[in-house]
Amino acid sequence: MFSTKIGKEYKYDMTAPKFKTAFAFLKRDDLASLPAGWIELENGVRASVQRYTSFGEDEVYFESHEKYFDVQYVIEGEEYCGVCSRDNLIVRTAYSDADDITFYENPEVSGKVLLKAGDFILLTPEDVHKPRLAVKEKIEIKKIVVKVPV
Repeated sequence: MFSTKIGKEYKYDMTAPKFKTAFAFLKRDDLASLPAGWIELENGVRASVQRYTSFGEDEVYFESHEKYFDVQYVIEGEEYCGVCSRDNLIVRTAYSDADDITFYENPEVSGKVLLKAGDFILLTPEDVHKPRLAVKEKIEIKKIVVKVPV
């Protein structure tokens, strides 16, 4: 989700070729038929095609990344993506350079963004997020997470 503090609004160039690569890929007509797994694209961009059952609030944790933006695009189903600030969060699992991820304990207060089929959310390295959350009940989801290098 592109939401930041005043003064940081120009930190990232969303018109850069790497973002054009990401969004051109997400406009393909064959996304629903792609098999699960990684697809390497141009400009250091890669896409993870995912199929899973959504989770309950206490089954997943907030996460952040340092090297990549996440563009999370729902192909089938619907899910919530939890969002909150990194400020004062307690680290659950320290940063893994190999996996580019830090996990956090769930905070007392956070927000959620509803993603339905055809919706995406763009998450910057500053955005702590908790994807894959069930909306009303746990359902099957097909989603693509495009990793765009910082």
